[in-house]
Amino acid sequence: MKLRRTTWSLALAGALALSTACSPGTDTGGGGDGKSFEFWSFTAINQKASVDVYREKHPEVEVKPAEVGTSAETAQALTTALAGGEVPDLVLIQGDDLPKFVQQPQNSVDLRSLGADDVNDVGGMAVAYRTDLFAAAGLATDRDEVSALWPTWEAFIETGKRYTQATGKAFVDNAATSVFSQAVNQGAQKYYDDDDELIYASNPGVRAAFDLGVKAATAGITAKQPSFSSGWSAGMAQGQFATLEAPSWMLNAIRSHAPDTKGKWDIAKIPGSAGNRGGSFLTIPKGAKNPQAAWNYIKEMQSPQGRLEYFVRSGALPSTPSVYKDDKMASAEDPFFSDAPTGTIYTDSLLGLEPFRIGPDTSAIGQELGNVEQSGGNPATARDEAVRNTKTAWRCSTGTRSATGRSSAGTTSRACSPTPGSGTPPATR
Repeated sequence: MKLRRTTWSLALAGALALSTACSPGTDTGGGGDGKSFEFWSFTAINQKASVDVYREKHPEVEVKPAEVGTSAETAQALTTALAGGEVPDLVLIQGDDLPKFVQQPQNSVDLRSLGADDVNDVGGMAVAYRTDLFAAAGLATDRDEVSALWPTWEAFIETGKRYTQATGKAFVDNAATSVFSQAVNQGAQKYYDDDDELIYASNPGVRAAFDLGVKAATAGITAKQPSFSSGWSAGMAQGQFATLEAPSWMLNAIRSHAPDTKGKWDIAKIPGSAGNRGGSFLTIPKGAKNPQAAWNYIKEMQSPQGRLEYFVRSGALPSTPSVYKDDKMASAEDPFFSDAPTGTIYTDSLLGLEPFRIGPDTSAIGQELGNVEQSGGNPATARDEAVRNTKTAWRCSTGTRSATGRSSAGTTSRACSPTPGSGTPPATR
C-alpha cells in the first residue's frame, strides 16, 4: 500500500545531505521585541550548553529554556500546544518525530527562506564502556583493543557473556537501545522503503536487528534498565553494567547521571564501525510571540562555527561536515571519557553510511519493535509477536500513538485489534 505521506531521507554519508530545518510555512515577519524567547528542548542532550554560550554573548536577551521531557514527550507537548494556540517561540524536535510536523506546514515558520537548510545535530554512534570494570573482568581496556573485541554484534554479545561469566554482573544496560536501536540504524533501509512504503514487517535488516536484540536479552547480559529510567541512572552510577550505547549526544547524559565516574569511562567503536542514531531539528511554531528573537538565536548558534563550539562543550555532533576537518574537531578530547578523541571517533562513525527514509510513524514503530526485553524469550516467535503488536498499535492510534499501554505489572494492554487479514497498517489515520 503506497503511503500518501511525506517521508524524509536522512543521508549521513558524504556531504550529509540532510533534510531542511523546518517544514514550509510563512516568513517570520518580525514579531516580539527581539529581546526574549521561550525555548523547548528534550532531555539528555544538554541544550543548555548552547543557551549558555548565547547568553554570554547576548546578556541583553532573556532566553527561557525548558526541558520538556523525552523527545517523544516534547513532540507531543508541541502537538498539544499547537492545538491550544499557546506555543513556545523555538522547539527542538528529534528527527524521527519530524515528519508528522512536516505534514502540517501551516503550523511552522519556513526557515528555508531565511537560509536554514539542515539539522541541529546528528548522532554518530559508539559504545561507552567502564575501563575499571573491564579490567576486573580480565578484558582489554585500551579503546582500540576493545573495539577489536566486537567487529560484529554477535561478537559484542559474546564479549558480554565473557564479562558476565567473570563478574556475575550485567554487561550492558538494556537490549532495546544499546543493541536493537543501534543495529537497526546501520542499514540502508529501515521502516520505509525508497517509495515511501512501509517495510518494517519484511525488511531483513529490521529482522536482523530485532533478532540481535532478543539474543542479547536472552543471553543474560543485560541489566534490563530502560534508558533514562531511575534504575538506569542509579545503575550507571553504581557500576551495575559496564557498557551502553553512546551516540554523541549520550555523552552528556552519562556525565549528568554518573558525575562521580569521571575518568572511568572510555569510548570504543560501534560493532560494524558506522552508524547514526538521532539528530534534531529546530522549528519556530506559527503563532510564536517572539519569532525574531528565536531566529536570531538560530542564525548565530546554528552556524558551522557555532555548532562546532557546541560540540566541544556538550558532545552534540554538528550536522555540518565543513567543520569535520577543523583543528578543534580533529583535536577534541573528552577528559570524562579518559581523553577519548571524540572528534575523530564520531565523525569516523558517520563514514560509509547510506541514506534511509523516515516517515511519520518511524518513532512509534521503533518504540514498539524496541520492546525486545519483553519479548518472552523465544526468538522464533518474538519478532512475529512484535510485528503484530506494532500493527495493533497502528490500528489503535488516531493521530497520536496512544492506544497501547503498560500495566503496573509490566504487561501490555490493547484496546483494539488489527483488522483481520490486514497485511500492513493503513496509509492514513
